[in-house]
Amino acid sequence: MVTAREDGGWSGMTWQGWEDHDDIRRRLEEGADPERWGRGGRRPLHRAAAHGSPEVVAELARRVADVDALEDGTTALWEAVMCDRPDNARALAAAGADPWRPLLGGWSPGRLSLAGPTPDLFPLPPGEPGLTDAQRAAAEEGRRLTEVLTGIDHDGFGLACVAGIDAAEAISRLAATPADEAEVADILDDPYAYDLDETLHIVGVTTVPGGCVVSQPWGYAPSMPGIHTRLSRGTVSYGLYANPKSGNQGSITRDGVIEGWDLHPGGAPDEESSTEEVLSSYLFRHDAVAYACAWAGLRPSDARAVLGPPDMWVELPERDHWKI
Repeated sequence: MVTAREDGGWSGMTWQGWEDHDDIRRRLEEGADPERWGRGGRRPLHRAAAHGSPEVVAELARRVADVDALEDGTTALWEAVMCDRPDNARALAAAGADPWRPLLGGWSPGRLSLAGPTPDLFPLPPGEPGLTDAQRAAAEEGRRLTEVLTGIDHDGFGLACVAGIDAAEAISRLAATPADEAEVADILDDPYAYDLDETLHIVGVTTVPGGCVVSQPWGYAPSMPGIHTRLSRGTVSYGLYANPKSGNQGSITRDGVIEGWDLHPGGAPDEESSTEEVLSSYLFRHDAVAYACAWAGLRPSDARAVLGPPDMWVELPERDHWKI
């Protein structure tokens, strides 16, 4: 059992609870620790910045010793910007938080906000460089991608986003053959009526600007290593499986060599993230499909490559596609 002392006085808090100013103020007046939440010593101000209301943020900000205290390399203001909480960000800035303090990948919260939906969130100070032309272009393309890929809100699908080759070349590299139309129609009618092993061999392939997408609306086949080692010869591919049990899983393969596995596309950056990775994480927060497409340089004009119908349904040859 976790005691009030162990959890800092925040026992029973839910994400929605950080919006309840009256409850937060009551807890604080009864001795809740404004500097610590939970056994791990996480910071209440960071939780409120990401999930709470401006009133709760202001209440906590005036009670902490340092409004710019770090948690995992980020400030509460960073969390507000990353989570699209501009009102919370303004409340933190009013309490003295520094929008232009460099944090992950050299980005500050203020500079990162220039690439987001509220680029005028903070006044740009003299000497602050803002975004480069390349970063501005990436932000514009990011907004376009997330818009055209809206509506992909289900789990259980797999993708391979491959740069520089079209559907015909992908089919050739996989040694795939045209699928039986009647079989595909039956599967699409109710894919979960089948055991996955019965349908794993059917995938869709679609040419998009910048490359192609191999898709499977009901399974993980396009993310298997043996698929990517073949598709990525002389180029790069990003694999995605929207795992219903554990969340989005990503992988990177370059010229037949797997460079990254069990990645988290659309997730938050960390202290090891590069400048480019931080920007991508911000542009495609909670949007793994757009992240995967952008990583491979694909520029689809709609969601058809993911949701279907693809350019062609094909059958993969019998082999162990888990082997590279």
